[in-house]
Amino acid sequence: MQSKNRKFRVVDENHSPDPRIPNVKRKRVWKKSTLLFAGGLLLLVLVIFGIIYFRTYTSVRVSETYALSGAANSSYKTFAKGVLKYSRDGVAYVNEKGEEQWNQSCQLKTPIVKVMGDCAAIADEGGNDIFIFDKNGEKGEVHTTLPIEKIAVSGQGIVSAIVKNESAPEIVCYDTAGNLLVEHQASLGGTGYPLDVSMSEDGEVMQAVYMQVQGGKLISKVAYYNFGTAGENVKDHEVAKKEYKDSVLADGFYMKGNVSAVAGDNCLTFFDGKETPKEVTTVTINKQIQSIAHNEKYVGMLLKNTGKDGYELRLYNTSGKKVLSKEIKENYRNIRICGNQVILFDGKKCSIYLKNGIHKFEGTMDDSILEIVPVFGVNKYIVLDVNGMDNIRLVR
Repeated sequence: MQSKNRKFRVVDENHSPDPRIPNVKRKRVWKKSTLLFAGGLLLLVLVIFGIIYFRTYTSVRVSETYALSGAANSSYKTFAKGVLKYSRDGVAYVNEKGEEQWNQSCQLKTPIVKVMGDCAAIADEGGNDIFIFDKNGEKGEVHTTLPIEKIAVSGQGIVSAIVKNESAPEIVCYDTAGNLLVEHQASLGGTGYPLDVSMSEDGEVMQAVYMQVQGGKLISKVAYYNFGTAGENVKDHEVAKKEYKDSVLADGFYMKGNVSAVAGDNCLTFFDGKETPKEVTTVTINKQIQSIAHNEKYVGMLLKNTGKDGYELRLYNTSGKKVLSKEIKENYRNIRICGNQVILFDGKKCSIYLKNGIHKFEGTMDDSILEIVPVFGVNKYIVLDVNGMDNIRLVR
């Protein structure tokens, strides 16, 4: 009997097949598929975001319209998560849904409004009253003995004002209870005539811009006054100053934290420092300034071109670095900086640029724009005009 050749499989009892192998393979396949799907989804989101983010929009779609009482006779200023609506009859805080959060009646012939963070101050130019607000309503009221020319407010509600005296102007500071904190006498031949005033966020340091006479010539000066411990042993609390012999200063303002700036007809200077502000850099401006605006992070300027038509839009950060330069064909009387956006508007026309130079919008609205503010959401804004408030979205 012949034996048949047989194939035998040797089984090692100590190395038997792992029954979990099929499950491990399935998990690996599932993980790989999940990663591929997530990567594809992320790529799709980035493509859609790029299409939305990098294109220029030319039209708007109105999603909601809110009628505001007295809109035709009111002015507006960005405040908290909405706007301040103010007129000769008073001031109100309106949220992005057109709802009045509070309304304060007061008589204001020529309203002056200043905002710092979530605090705002409104005064009557030539009058004697300053009203201080936060997002919850009136925070305090100040009565001056002399007519008001300029005001400023800190993030805590401390206000400073340039008041007109018969002999010389004064700079005064008050707390929210109306108590006089500082009284600083100015003169054209001494300190100089004060043109603008600004407060640090904590209300401890005041910035003042002066026009001064030296040797029969007019010069500009910016001075800082510290009313805390750093200025106790310094004459008039003056802890820093800088003179400009070939420039005419007009604006001074605080930005983020301890950063402040002054702007003149041919320069822009940045300062930094909590107790004793020091010059960071001075930028030479070689064109005529048409409009200027700032927020916490940036200073924006619309400049008239020399030797050719059109304008240049420039944006500087708090270090004085130019982060944006764009040629603009038309002149816009109004410029706003909201977050990383520069908004230009004049009448019905509007143009919006992002900090990185992307031209986000170029078009017109149905009515003359009084204020425009970006709100949460993709391409969403609120527009204030004589009819009230519109919630809009930019579209192609």
